[in-house]
Amino acid sequence: MNPLKKLSLLIAFVAFSIQITKAQATLQKPNIILIYVDDLGYGDIGVNGAVGVKTPNIDFLAKNGVNFSDAHCSASTCTPSRYSLLTGSHAFRSQAAILQGDAPLLINPKQGSLASMLKKAGYATGVVGKWHLGLGNGTLDWNQEISPGPREIGFDYSFLIPATGDRVPCVFVENQKVVGLDPNDPMKVSYGERIEGGYPIGTENPDLLRVDADTQHKNAVINGVSRIGFMSGGKKALWTDEDFPFVLTQKATSFIEKNKTKPFFLFYAYHDIHVPRLPHQKFQGKSSMGARGDVIAQMDWCTGEIMKKLKAEGLDKNTMIIFTSDNGPILQDGYADKAAEMVGNHKPAGIYTGTKYSIYEGGNRVPTIVYWNGTVKPKKSAALLSQIDLYASLAAFLKQEIPAGDAPDSQNFMDSWLGKSNKGREYLLEEGFTYALRKGDWKYIKPTKSNGADWMKNKQIDSGHRIEKRLFNLKTDIKETKNLAAEHPDILKELEQKLNDIITSKIQH
Repeated sequence: MNPLKKLSLLIAFVAFSIQITKAQATLQKPNIILIYVDDLGYGDIGVNGAVGVKTPNIDFLAKNGVNFSDAHCSASTCTPSRYSLLTGSHAFRSQAAILQGDAPLLINPKQGSLASMLKKAGYATGVVGKWHLGLGNGTLDWNQEISPGPREIGFDYSFLIPATGDRVPCVFVENQKVVGLDPNDPMKVSYGERIEGGYPIGTENPDLLRVDADTQHKNAVINGVSRIGFMSGGKKALWTDEDFPFVLTQKATSFIEKNKTKPFFLFYAYHDIHVPRLPHQKFQGKSSMGARGDVIAQMDWCTGEIMKKLKAEGLDKNTMIIFTSDNGPILQDGYADKAAEMVGNHKPAGIYTGTKYSIYEGGNRVPTIVYWNGTVKPKKSAALLSQIDLYASLAAFLKQEIPAGDAPDSQNFMDSWLGKSNKGREYLLEEGFTYALRKGDWKYIKPTKSNGADWMKNKQIDSGHRIEKRLFNLKTDIKETKNLAAEHPDILKELEQKLNDIITSKIQH
């Protein structure tokens, strides 16, 4: 054979081999789907003891993956937990709190995010569902393209409920534009003064309401439900609450299909089981607990649809599913949907004390499952973990360096997330309108100026706030009832000092 031809063939073979190697390297990166449920308590799924509702799809993930018993969101409310999850930074560092529906983007685009890190690692990135992290720069015009938003912090695609279902605006936002907005019917949103010519007000029009609500939730009436905040215009763009599971799941599965030939990261943030709880007719009566139980069944269906799509596309063995919740459960949260009256023997937080808004364990010890068919072996894990660590863990797994100042509070526990290790955090900080610090079975709760805000008492919850220092041993007192501060002053001092060190540490993003 001609030497020149031999050389050409050799070059072609080497080039082909390099392409194969690159393709194999790409395929070795698993797709990552982070399913983030809203207000789902530790005991709200079947494998963790749910009564009165079945969750077969979630139970499948738990029984065939790693089911964690001591994994936590970072705070007992939604915006702070979402902020920490995506930034690897404690929420208090940015004064993150529950946002109004017209708040500016909370995450600084100059700050690294879980999405931007994965994008640098070669992933297509998408977010579908509840956002509640703010949009725009403080002068938000809903009738124009919204910026900054998910795109500016690393998401290639977004389809959002801008805040939550109980807050205006009641429209979807896709790729930072309101979906279906008629330019001849411009939108206005206000969280201060009511808008002249806007939607009816719940306090003035009780006959329009399908479900009664407290005063906070009795502003703009849309789809027969009164919300927080005022709104006008955008009539053709308004959502129908009952359609959430179908609209959002269709967008999620479409993202999977469009990106099936390359690694993708999908952050699917369910609206369920947040208020207003308005299950679609398909799921009404699926539980013995009324609307709250029915939307748990609805949420489980959504999970099953994602699993079915992965299998149909041949992606089920190369996709890591992380299933968890943004905070603990709540029964009475603004709407008279009989959740408290119909709960029966079901214990939303399982054996733990506390709810959403609370500093007790039930406020942020949440269902957490990691499933990766054929890679992660079935296991129950008691590793002490926080969602704030997913950033550093996935970065280490994908060999991505984290720039100085990014993800300052995140730690690498990837082996634990995958069930290869039982190692957890030495210290774990919890937020819930005060602070708590875990070390093993020991838990210190920072004292507050009062024994709980009136608005929390109106929700029939115990916030866990007390004016005295408290120390619990969860091994012998899982209900957090016996204060051991006086009996163990050395442990109290250690945890108090460590907590203070974390809170006062200066982190520059």
